[in-house]
Amino acid sequence: MSVLLIAEHNNKELRPFTYNAVSAASKIDEDLHILVLGNKSETVAKSASEIPNVKKVIHVDNEIYENFIAENYTSAIMKHADTYSHIVCSANTFGKNLMPRIAALLDTSQVSDIIKVISADTFLRPIYAGNAFATVKSNDKKKCITIRPTSFESAAATGGSAEIVKSEPGEAFKNSKFLKREEVKSDRPELGTARVVISGGRGMQNSENFKLISAIADKLNAAIGASRAAVDAGYITNEHQVGQTGKVVVPDLYIAVGISGAIQHLAGMKESKIIVAINKDGEAPIFSVADYGLEADLFEALPQFLEELNKLNTIQK
Repeated sequence: MSVLLIAEHNNKELRPFTYNAVSAASKIDEDLHILVLGNKSETVAKSASEIPNVKKVIHVDNEIYENFIAENYTSAIMKHADTYSHIVCSANTFGKNLMPRIAALLDTSQVSDIIKVISADTFLRPIYAGNAFATVKSNDKKKCITIRPTSFESAAATGGSAEIVKSEPGEAFKNSKFLKREEVKSDRPELGTARVVISGGRGMQNSENFKLISAIADKLNAAIGASRAAVDAGYITNEHQVGQTGKVVVPDLYIAVGISGAIQHLAGMKESKIIVAINKDGEAPIFSVADYGLEADLFEALPQFLEELNKLNTIQK
């Protein structure tokens, strides 16, 4: 029995969630291999080989893997699938696009979004927007698993010395092609991996008022999040959305401002280590999960908060 982890990267470096996925995959079996599909991605393969607990890195380098196209990845993964009992990747947009294709071709039931490895065939996953948990046992010979990366610690980046094995590419899928990528550039931490997140909701009232959130985020070196209500209202773009249909975050500190606390939003942030809620409605559900709550008008509280931060004149790095 051995595990194949599909690496997520940009041809230069591994994405942070790959390290979390390594921690989870190593709990399934000690014989852990990583598959790196890329173009001119030798540095990525080398980085993967240096992660402790990784026994082998399979490196497939070809121009068809310059950009992530799930159909092209699928053919390459299927070339190696017979050798492994488990195929795993992160439960983000990358994994949600890729893993169902693998599971379908292997005629196996996918186990999605696991948050705990109980044994090699038994896993814990959230259901009903995180309001309940299901223990799932898979009797399939081959198991396709996606991992909620924020539920596992990040593996160390150095200390390993796995062998790197070159492999031939799969067949390119002719009916799909990469057109372009639009990326949002930001000096702030990535929302999914930030230590501090400050999020605004419908209570912000408009996009202009999100500048209050931005000013505090700058002081705390925090990522900016939002509820779906704020995104749907056009106050902020959807890459900031936290919740069941957005990103799942587990920061050290989560500050919810003007967010009522619908269960869909709570599903994306309630595992945060410390939750602070600011809302003028004392009955808002967000207070039920908050470690600290402030019943106040956010337009009075946020300027005072910023003033105190300015007095400290420190930015957490």
